[in-house]
Amino acid sequence: MSIAVLYTLFAAISTAINLGAQMASMWIYGGPRAVEVSILVGTAAGLPLRYVLEKRFIFDFSSRSLVHDGQLFTLYSFMGVFTTLIFWSVEYAFHLAFGSASMRYAGAVVGLGIGFYVKYQLDKRYVFVSAPAARFP
Repeated sequence: MSIAVLYTLFAAISTAINLGAQMASMWIYGGPRAVEVSILVGTAAGLPLRYVLEKRFIFDFSSRSLVHDGQLFTLYSFMGVFTTLIFWSVEYAFHLAFGSASMRYAGAVVGLGIGFYVKYQLDKRYVFVSAPAARFP
């Protein structure tokens, strides 16, 4: 199976986990800032699984130790900050523009798609590389 197909499959799985966690969050908590809380919960729900799947099946990368794996996960998560801002911005813009849950979730799918593409590029260049000099200090 090609990397593009696998990455798309993993992105779809991650998106489903993200949106499912958002929906569950909204069901559990409907108070002030419920939308913002649900977006944060959804983001946190899919991250560890995506890291493991991408590290193994997309980048075929093996960490040297548990400490190294922790460092990689930290860097992977840090790269995700930028792409998460893209995702959140698009989702929240849809929420503000259309005012409905279905359109907010549509915005989430669009934002996640853009974010996944950018994230792949960042991870390929800075996270899952063999040469330490290619990483951020």
